[in-house]
Amino acid sequence: MNIAEIEELKLQVERKYGKVLGTSTDFYDFSLVMERLTGNHISPSTLKRMWGYVNDTHKPRRLTLDLLSRYLDYEDYQAFLRWLKTNTKYNSSFFSARQLISSEQATGTTIEIGWSPNRLVRLRYLGDSQYEVVKSENSKMKAGDKFMTGCFIMEQPLYLPYIEREGERTPPFIAGRNGGLTVIRIFENGLP
Repeated sequence: MNIAEIEELKLQVERKYGKVLGTSTDFYDFSLVMERLTGNHISPSTLKRMWGYVNDTHKPRRLTLDLLSRYLDYEDYQAFLRWLKTNTKYNSSFFSARQLISSEQATGTTIEIGWSPNRLVRLRYLGDSQYEVVKSENSKMKAGDKFMTGCFIMEQPLYLPYIEREGERTPPFIAGRNGGLTVIRIFENGLP
């Protein structure tokens, strides 16, 4: 049972409860707390099935979803879904950002990117969204590494599906996991 809305309902229930439901005792205790607070009873075995603690392929009943939604102070599961659709945390949106778009760069352009703490990488644009690392300071990237990306966005992490290193592909790489890129510079004629 991996329906995104149900997974979010479970996450919100755990946040309100203040504890992850992961043991048999957790489900028993939560069942009692829920009944005491709302007057509604969901058996620990139903909760275990819903949370995947026991193997079961049945979808939760609508009543179970309604009762958990009421625990979260919604009228029912449909009200929870309406809130989920209008909550800006879960919606896609446009945003303003300083960015460098690969397709707008001339082949041979030198670009520098940086992120905390004190990581600085100088790149040469090879064309077709491909870059080669020319110089790397305090980063796991190495001179000679190559990668592809469509853009660099200030204050957003740089996600790379792989780095090509000495003819091999690395696992996925993330630069600026905390705080995103803090430096994006273009150098004229390859000079600072």
